[in-house]
Amino acid sequence: MKIIPARLLFAPLAALLLLGASPGKTPTPGFAAPAFTLTTFDKRKVTLAEMKGKVVVINYWATWCAPCKAEMPMMHRYFKANQARGLEMFGVTTEDSVPKAQLKKVSDVLSYPLSNRMTGNYGSIDNAVPSTYIIDRKGIVRHAKKGAYTDREFKAALDPLLAEAP
Repeated sequence: MKIIPARLLFAPLAALLLLGASPGKTPTPGFAAPAFTLTTFDKRKVTLAEMKGKVVVINYWATWCAPCKAEMPMMHRYFKANQARGLEMFGVTTEDSVPKAQLKKVSDVLSYPLSNRMTGNYGSIDNAVPSTYIIDRKGIVRHAKKGAYTDREFKAALDPLLAEAP
């Protein structure tokens, strides 16, 4: 059996770390957030580049997902209270099983915009919903979580980032 030196095994990963690239297919905490473009229900196109200096939350959800629907009111309240501190938040639906007119009704009552079209290297983590990405003011992915946030977890993840200077 041939033994492969550790430096050869870990060289590709080290190169990714030095370049600031994410080793996975979806955004990885500690790495630069991949560029994205999303279109909100009010037909506004948004890119990550436009969000420079802001804390960005991308929450993947589905209409059939009970934990998704349970965390949305908490996210709505948090966004409403913290938007002025440099917070941007987007809810991205993962399927087209519900007519857009019904989703528009949900979008109209939330304080943050919804989208059903997003391009970029994002998606639900391990095909789980909800899945949430939190990107800091410098464009670094700080959190990538599958499963619903509690009020306390969401606040603990975002408050320190919002306290950082833009």
